[in-house]
Amino acid sequence: MRRLVHYIATTLDGFIAGPDGADPTGPNGFWPMSEDYIQHLVAEFPETLPIQAREALSVTATGTHFDTVLEGRRSYEIGLAAGITDAYPHLRHLVFSRSLTESPDPAVELVADDPVATVRELKQQKGKDIWLIGGAELAGSLYTEIDTLILKVAPLTIGDGIPLFSRKAAFDPRTWTLTDHTVLKSSAVILTYMRVTS
Repeated sequence: MRRLVHYIATTLDGFIAGPDGADPTGPNGFWPMSEDYIQHLVAEFPETLPIQAREALSVTATGTHFDTVLEGRRSYEIGLAAGITDAYPHLRHLVFSRSLTESPDPAVELVADDPVATVRELKQQKGKDIWLIGGAELAGSLYTEIDTLILKVAPLTIGDGIPLFSRKAAFDPRTWTLTDHTVLKSSAVILTYMRVTS
């Protein structure tokens, strides 16, 4: 069965973006984009690079982890504001929104249905794993469905911002097992955790 993988960059203090929710890797962003970090993404997770980065880095690899990406409306609108209607045309791209009524891109699927029910259906389909890119609201609503966490931890604290999971996520303690880790020279760490099921 396919797994739902929350593959996300986070600060040491657990934030995925600043308080304004803007792209922390954008032109005015605060995220450290070291050369070894970028090389790791290209080598290990090329399918998670957005189209503009893939083109700039001449990346054509399809990748081995994911063939589907799930995104919340607010995260999706960051790309729209930059004129990008589909940052991941090489993946099946689903955007969860009840307010968007028409997709800005024919390849982007809008989903107004319950995210949990949708993910459970996707897990039954054939294919590679499902990448949950964010944001915090969607991650919070899908908290119980996440099978794997891959955290790209930056050597950075910001004090306040958008948390890994929205405050709307239910209190539901989960145990995770560390199955892989990579420590980069730039001090970024990539941690892979599998959910422990009883």
